[in-house]
Amino acid sequence: MYRNYRYKELSKKSSDVGIIFDVMATGVTGAGKSTTLNSLFQKEVAKIGRGVDPETMRLDSYTLNDAFRLWDTPGLGDGKQKDKEHAKLLIDLLYKDYGENNGWIDLVLVIIEGSNRDMGTTYKLLNDIVVPNFQKDRILVAVNQADVAMKGRYWDRDRNKPTKKLKSFLEEQVDSIQRRVKEATGVKIIRPIYYSAEYGYNINKLMDLLIDNMPNEKRDLVI
Repeated sequence: MYRNYRYKELSKKSSDVGIIFDVMATGVTGAGKSTTLNSLFQKEVAKIGRGVDPETMRLDSYTLNDAFRLWDTPGLGDGKQKDKEHAKLLIDLLYKDYGENNGWIDLVLVIIEGSNRDMGTTYKLLNDIVVPNFQKDRILVAVNQADVAMKGRYWDRDRNKPTKKLKSFLEEQVDSIQRRVKEATGVKIIRPIYYSAEYGYNINKLMDLLIDNMPNEKRDLVI
């Protein structure tokens, strides 16, 4: 489904700009970046970490269709040395040259875990890596793991969706995150969406967030 989701619209936009759209997915370790990619592709393209060690220790790209490519990146929060190494990988990717001084990455998607367990590292990622090295209006935020946002107590597993109580909590949560990101980084982000990659919930909303905000021109590397 998602390979062809709004494909004609996305393909035309890609053709008009003259590029395949590249989206860098990033976030703290455990936020579910690889699971998100697998949910979008509806098959396992990115290896998912099930133990204590994160699986994504380098940069991998996956082409959804001829107009849209996603980059899976290492998560932050694995210790100072590892974070330093991962930060360099991320910054190098943000400055990767597409040609004619145009940036390779068109959008950055920062994925936040539903429990908000490590927002300090998320703000560090935004403040120290993404915001200083990327155009602010091309930064998007989404909240994964909606199914565990209230410790999983109000997720309707039979209907594979949040109960009314959980949905209300999630709506308040994304508003809060939008405010907190502005306070922490000075960047007013587009209102985040919430989803569950594990259960495939609201993945179409995630695709809408990405497609609706695909740029109309190539990114200038000079910020």
